[in-house]
Amino acid sequence: MLSYQHIYHAGNLADVQKHALLAWMLKYLTRKDKPLTYLETHSGRGLYQLDAAEAVRTGEAAAGIERARREGWFSADHPLSMALSIVRARHGENSYAGSPLIAASLLREQDSLHFAELHPQEYAALSMTMSAYGAKIYQQDGYELAQSLLPPTPRRGLLLIDPSYEVKSEYDRLPGIISKLHRKWNVGVIALWYPILSDGRHKAMVEALVKQNLPKAECHEVRFPAAREGHRMIGSGMFVVNAPFGFNEETRRLDSLFAGL
Repeated sequence: MLSYQHIYHAGNLADVQKHALLAWMLKYLTRKDKPLTYLETHSGRGLYQLDAAEAVRTGEAAAGIERARREGWFSADHPLSMALSIVRARHGENSYAGSPLIAASLLREQDSLHFAELHPQEYAALSMTMSAYGAKIYQQDGYELAQSLLPPTPRRGLLLIDPSYEVKSEYDRLPGIISKLHRKWNVGVIALWYPILSDGRHKAMVEALVKQNLPKAECHEVRFPAAREGHRMIGSGMFVVNAPFGFNEETRRLDSLFAGL
C-alpha cells in the first residue's frame, strides 16, 4: 500500500498553481446551464487543517497558500478564493480544501462527482468529508475507475489525474493512460498534474504527451524555491487536454505571480 499523505504538503505552492487552474476551469465549465461530470483518480482526503502538526512541521502552506492570501494573489471573485472562502466558513479558518472539496464548492446540484482513493485512512476521511455533497467515493485504483466510467453521464466534464508519483514508473505509464482515456472520452477535459523535481524526470513524460498531438493541449509549468534544504520539488506542472477557451489568460497571470518568488 502506498504511504503518501498530502497533509504534509497541503496548501503548498504546487497546490496554489494546481488548484487555481482547476478552480478556473470548473468555473468556466459551469457558465453553460448544462450538467457536467467531475472525476478524480487520486483524491486524498479532501479537507486539510493547516494548523495540524504535519502541515506546520513542513511549513509548506506558510510559503504557499498563506503567502498568496497575505499578498492578495487572488481577488475575492477568483474561483479559487470563492471555493476556499466557502470551505473556511464551513470548516474553520485554518481549513484548506483539497481538489475534491474545491470541485464540490464550485459545482452545482445537477453535476456528478466521482472520487477514487486507495489509501484506507485517506479514503475514510474523504468519505466523511464528501458525504454531504452527494459524491460517489470509491476505494479503487483511480485509473481503473476512469476506464470504467468514461464516457460518463453527463458527458461534459473534467477528469483530474493527480498521482503521488511515489512509483517512478508512473511517469512512463501516464502518456499511454491519457491517450486511452481521451479515446474513450474525446470531449472531456483531462488535466494531469505533475511535480517538477530537480532531476528533471518529468521531461520525458511531457515530451511524450506533446507528441501525441491531443486536441487543445496546453502545458503550464511554474518554478519556485525548494521548500527546505534537500527538498527536490522546485516546480509544478499541469498538462490539459481540451483546455477551455481563455485558459492561457489564467496561466499568464500565474506566471507573473510565480516570477516574483
